[in-house]
Amino acid sequence: MKNILFILVSFLTLTVSAQNNALFDKATEAYNVGEYQKAVDSYLEILDNGKHSAELYYNLGNAYYKLNQVAPSIYYYEKALLLNPNDNEIKNNLGYAQNMTLDAIDKMPTTGLSKIYDSIIGTLSYDQWAYVSIVFMVLFVLLYIAFYYFHYSSRKRLAFIFSIISLLIMITSVVFAFLQYNKFKADQPAIVFAKEASVKAEPNKRGLEAFALHEGTKVIVMEELNDWKKIRISDGTTGWIQAEDIKILKDF
Repeated sequence: MKNILFILVSFLTLTVSAQNNALFDKATEAYNVGEYQKAVDSYLEILDNGKHSAELYYNLGNAYYKLNQVAPSIYYYEKALLLNPNDNEIKNNLGYAQNMTLDAIDKMPTTGLSKIYDSIIGTLSYDQWAYVSIVFMVLFVLLYIAFYYFHYSSRKRLAFIFSIISLLIMITSVVFAFLQYNKFKADQPAIVFAKEASVKAEPNKRGLEAFALHEGTKVIVMEELNDWKKIRISDGTTGWIQAEDIKILKDF
């Protein structure tokens, strides 16, 4: 019975994978001939099948950008960047899309130490740091075994030194993965999808308008109450926006 279930699961997995590959090829072909909406429909169908990747989100962003749809293009570029934070092509295209937004919001100044910290920790995503730690853990074990079996003192010394270095890099990578994961979970970014959204001082429609935002602007969700979400924009200003006006980026 277990063998039959395994065969069925494997068959379904291969079938879905083949279907997704066919849809991806179809979407790419449609994009290349300028049929951008057809490309979007095929890419979204792949997402509906439970498949997601930086490449898929990036291609969706490109297709929406060609359709001049500001919010969806920025939304999918940002999602691609979450999965592949060091891809310069994604960053460049995201910059082009952000040029179409109406809101010009200054960023809060950061200290030199904060910039250095973010640049180091943000070099890789938390799962990439975890992979690095695994690689150096394996390297540490191999070097330790080599140290044990080497007969010449010079080789034993080199094996010992590099094993210690590998151990330190492994520990550092684990710490960075932990810090990056906590940062990833703490931040809840979202993109404004409403053409114009009124941000209130209080979470109700009768509240005074604190400011207005337009489609494509990135915000950070701090908390929620009923159908309202408290947000912070890049200059540190906060307010309440209706949940339906924004779309959370980390929904995978």
